[in-house]
Amino acid sequence: MEFRKLGRTGWEISAIGLGAMPLSLKEDRPGEKQAIAVIRAALDAGINLIDTADAYCRDDSETGHNERIIAKALSGLSPGDRERIVVATKGGHVRPEGRWQCDGRPEHLREACEASLKNLGLEAIPLYQFHRPDPEVPFADSLGELRDLKEEGKIISVGISNVTMSQIENAEKEVEIVSVQNRFSPNHRNPETDGSFAICLARNIAFLAWSPLNGMDNAKKVGENTPEVQEIASNHGLSPQAVVLAWLLSKGPNIVPIPGGSREESIRDSAKAADARLSLEEIVALDTCWKQ
Repeated sequence: MEFRKLGRTGWEISAIGLGAMPLSLKEDRPGEKQAIAVIRAALDAGINLIDTADAYCRDDSETGHNERIIAKALSGLSPGDRERIVVATKGGHVRPEGRWQCDGRPEHLREACEASLKNLGLEAIPLYQFHRPDPEVPFADSLGELRDLKEEGKIISVGISNVTMSQIENAEKEVEIVSVQNRFSPNHRNPETDGSFAICLARNIAFLAWSPLNGMDNAKKVGENTPEVQEIASNHGLSPQAVVLAWLLSKGPNIVPIPGGSREESIRDSAKAADARLSLEEIVALDTCWKQ
């Protein structure tokens, strides 16, 4: 497993992370035993970055569901193995009756962080990310609360998600940002043109690419009717999905795709992309066939 730096923290994280959302959000989500098996399969494959959020649940009656599943999966590990795992959670979204709503109020972020600490069974959260800017709350106020939580030792490092280039610049005026989590996939290449990926690369900020396989419902279709993907997959002994992840990894040393997984087989397959080495010609061919 290749490892990459988590911004300026000095921590090394696996080049492929586990997006744990499918373990809680899907209507046909796996049972607890299967969910724990998926997380442990990821760890066995060398993955040490697990991405979650308090809002990864069906509705607000079970807020923190995903975090509690992760805590159970990690509870049986030795202290040494547990220490190497970076759990990244998020606050700033709420799920009333299953809807997605923003809540970036400082008081809410503090309450959410306290609840996440309890759900995860941690004294300090390795990476706490502001899930999405709230248009009703000044961005500086939300980030200022995360700065305070960091100074109090409740979170170790701060990240932001679903942000623009200018928001990244503004966030860094309030607190050191070690990661940006934005959508990046063959069907959503905006980070290459909107400046968000470039500023992260320039400032040594990790870029965590969510939904790298075009979303939970479309992941199985990746590579269909795309001869270039099929040929490259065949040449490297990879699945089309792993080819997509390897292509994303080629974009820069700071990018870490976080594909979701609800089956052990799928996350093991994703992990193989970390050690794949695409040629320049293959990268150009993929860039061309996925050009927007």
